Amino acid sequence: MDYCCPHDIGAARLFSRMARWQRRRYEKHGFLESQRQLLEGLAQAGMTGAALLEIGCGVGYLHQHLLDQGAARATGIDLAEKMIGQARETARARGLADRTDYRVGDFNEIADSIEDADATILDKVLCCYPDVEALAKKSLAKTRRVYAYTLPRKRWWVRLGVEFMAAVLWGFRSPFRSYVHDPSVIETWVTAGGFEKRYENQTAVWLTQVYVRRSDRPRDRKLLGDLQRCGEATPR
Repeated sequence: MDYCCPHDIGAARLFSRMARWQRRRYEKHGFLESQRQLLEGLAQAGMTGAALLEIGCGVGYLHQHLLDQGAARATGIDLAEKMIGQARETARARGLADRTDYRVGDFNEIADSIEDADATILDKVLCCYPDVEALAKKSLAKTRRVYAYTLPRKRWWVRLGVEFMAAVLWGFRSPFRSYVHDPSVIETWVTAGGFEKRYENQTAVWLTQVYVRRSDRPRDRKLLGDLQRCGEATPR
């Protein structure tokens, strides 16, 4: 396991305790509204045949659903060992074991060992990192085509909830904290990385955004194809 700091250790312990509950919640109730929005945005971007990277994958049901819908393979990364254990178990039960690869660790620490992906997914993960800039930029560097995430909206009631959670965690002596990062700053990093927004939606708490690399736009693909054909037709 690759943990860089007490914050990672606290997160791993907290989310490991939640692993079985999260799996049961999904089996009983299905996707959260924010996750349905995320899946809608990913569907619009096109996931057929895609290699997926899900950072903070939890018990795996999000990328496993996308595999059932036509994605090719998925790599799931999570700090919590028990989350990954549940993900492997559900992948086997759904016949997806040979199309999934799971790693326990902090993505910021193991990024160099992770293969590039067509689509990178961070569902409620950016808010778990104090060094969100490193996470965003390292994950963008691993993304060929689609970059998608859900993070807390920058609203007073969201901040109040995060502060309450921090007080509870302090009471349990957990070093883990969650954060309300500025979505506009994160969007600046994503667009600087060569992506443009394809989809956006929100709930009272969560903001979902899906970006597609600019060179992947249909118009750009047509232009690239035309240029390639012109080059092939040019006498040498």
